[in-house]
Amino acid sequence: MALKRFWVIAYRDLVRNKRRTLLTLLAVALGMMVLIMMSGLLAGIIAGGLRDNIRLNTGHLQLRDDTYEIEKLSLLSRDLLQDSDILVSQAEALSEVQSAAPVLWSSGVLSTVRESTGLQVTGIDSNDDFHAPVREGIVEGDYLTADGRGQVLIGKRLADDMDITVGQRVSLTMGGADGQVNEDIFTVVGLFNTGILNYDQNTVIMPLAQAQAFSNSGSRTSSIIVMLNDREDTAKVAAALQAPGISVLTWEDLNALLLTLMEQAGGFYYILYIIVILVVAVLIANTLLMSVFERTRELGILASLGMKGRQIMLMVLFEAIILALLGVAAGLVLGAGLIAYLARVGIEFSADAMGAIEGMALGSKMYPAFAPADALVLSLLMFFIVSLVSIYPAWYAARIEPVKALHAL
Repeated sequence: MALKRFWVIAYRDLVRNKRRTLLTLLAVALGMMVLIMMSGLLAGIIAGGLRDNIRLNTGHLQLRDDTYEIEKLSLLSRDLLQDSDILVSQAEALSEVQSAAPVLWSSGVLSTVRESTGLQVTGIDSNDDFHAPVREGIVEGDYLTADGRGQVLIGKRLADDMDITVGQRVSLTMGGADGQVNEDIFTVVGLFNTGILNYDQNTVIMPLAQAQAFSNSGSRTSSIIVMLNDREDTAKVAAALQAPGISVLTWEDLNALLLTLMEQAGGFYYILYIIVILVVAVLIANTLLMSVFERTRELGILASLGMKGRQIMLMVLFEAIILALLGVAAGLVLGAGLIAYLARVGIEFSADAMGAIEGMALGSKMYPAFAPADALVLSLLMFFIVSLVSIYPAWYAARIEPVKALHAL
């Protein structure tokens, strides 16, 4: 019998019970839609988190002294870059470099008359393009001026938590290059909101010159953050900036924690993918078994007329293939459409939960992204597993004895 006939018979068997077939197709489509949605959410978190972390925290490259440890935020002279201006000029001379921003980091304590909190103090060149997210994120007050004295910026979320307003004077305590603790009074000239909760809640920003003077660091800096025009040029620029005593860290090194966490999350997601696919596959196998039981006499007649067992088995398998193909196609359309919508409006997460994640720039709103490669893999996986579990109903139908089948009710 030609394969075309098997497709026709399989199709007729499916449309015979339209309600059951439609419900089964709906289950496959919804299962596929869930898989595409999960894949898109993971892809969106990875892409968005990496993009925001690079743009706000790490840059594509960082130049540091070989002895500098980011965990300690050391201000000791031996751990800081000595010739920052020269290094900045060398970096900006490269055509692949968009900007090179010197920064000085330190841990500190911000205090009002009512409460205190520990945070990170960051001295910046306020004119550098790298700090555009802060400059564009000013929601109250003004941005820093390069020669401003006694000025600081704090996040809007931190200001709300500590009941701080623009123009208020606050106490800031931080260590110095000489090992002494320095304390002074500063004026909050502006509040910023970058959308990255952890950053907005745990950072005080001041002009670089002021931070250097306050910490007695001279002209030294903790790091130079380099942004590139194209991330693909990272290795080339890193090689060009290599120098004795200088550690050149790429965005992959600087975001190792985020990349590792997302890789582990990807493995966990695949476990969930398999569970969803198995649920759908069992549903289809059950539908086919019910169909076989209802058509026992019919299958017996076909067998008595000379249809071989492998042909009956192939006919049932074709029913499963039709269900799988139509369901997967519908699920892809629904999933891609839902992701396209959510990519515009985003998915809101708890601010407290996202703000509790240390070391990563993650906003409270996530934007899923369609991942074609993952969609293809999941579609093939769904089709393969559904077809695989359908072998049993097809095998059962092929083993029905014609005599017993003809006497079945």
